[in-house]
Amino acid sequence: MVLKVGVIGCGSIAKYRHLIEYSQNSEVEITAVCDIVKERAESAADTYDAEVFTDYKDMLESTDIDAVSVCLPNYLHAPVSIDALNSGKHVLCEKPMATSKEEAEEMIQTANKNNKKLMIGHNQRFVPSHQKARDLIASGAIGRVYSFRTTFGHGGPEGWSADGSNSWFFKKEEAFIGAMGDLGVHKADLIRYILQDEFTEVSAFVEISAKAHSDTDDNAALILKSESGIIGTLAASWAYNAAEDNSTVIYGEKGMLRLEDDPKYSLIAQYTNGETVNYELGAIQSNDEGGQTTTHVINHFVDSILNDTTPLIDGTEGKKSLEIILGALESVETKRICTLEK
Repeated sequence: MVLKVGVIGCGSIAKYRHLIEYSQNSEVEITAVCDIVKERAESAADTYDAEVFTDYKDMLESTDIDAVSVCLPNYLHAPVSIDALNSGKHVLCEKPMATSKEEAEEMIQTANKNNKKLMIGHNQRFVPSHQKARDLIASGAIGRVYSFRTTFGHGGPEGWSADGSNSWFFKKEEAFIGAMGDLGVHKADLIRYILQDEFTEVSAFVEISAKAHSDTDDNAALILKSESGIIGTLAASWAYNAAEDNSTVIYGEKGMLRLEDDPKYSLIAQYTNGETVNYELGAIQSNDEGGQTTTHVINHFVDSILNDTTPLIDGTEGKKSLEIILGALESVETKRICTLEK
């Protein structure tokens, strides 16, 4: 079976991630592309021999496609995904999956009602160093985990987004949140995955300090507490101008794990007995790679459809990661620690 897919939104995330990776999968045919900027859709269509649309509803109604990627500004993720699910399509939606808990729940319910796959594009779970760290923690290699720090920052989406400094990323009515939604939600999902633990409390500071033209946050710092009592920090920033930082450090009873924190070794395990183990597991994906990348997100989504399995980051998982970010926003607004629902 060849899976026929359509891509809604032909900006940078589609151009450098979704379209490239779909085209590299032998079990996929890119059938349709859609963008309100017709030239972008036409450019993608020329490259991948697909049909062009400027209205996603026309695409959903008039083409024979099995699945879609939703690569749109954040405020459109939920409504477009819901329409696609109701039209009988499997959906891979970019993160953050929605702008509210209610939207996320409606997406999950719609996927279940229509018996279709819903996956959220959190790629950090597929990074080899992250998967190895999860295994080491689960095996008890570093004993009880006490704390962590995780961060994701770079100079901002100006050089990445198709619209540069005029991008929707900087417009609150379209983006909903800035660096915390763009980058922080990735790390919220990652730390849940690595620790295999859920978070119960969050406190946050969120600021607009580095992007004068923006009305969305560009610097965020969160303090998190998990069900098992692990406490740690999560930082998301568009103000790391000198170099990208996508590192995570886990502190445990018998040692510590440094993930993507060294230029040569993607994972370094340092133990209290003096032993150090260096792992060369391949570099983490970066926007600086010029688009030639494999996130494994697309292949996993395709496999889940063809093999009828639950995606690793389904709607429920996406919602749990989103709720950490929503809790951080509540903390900022109330100037209190926010308790997250279990």
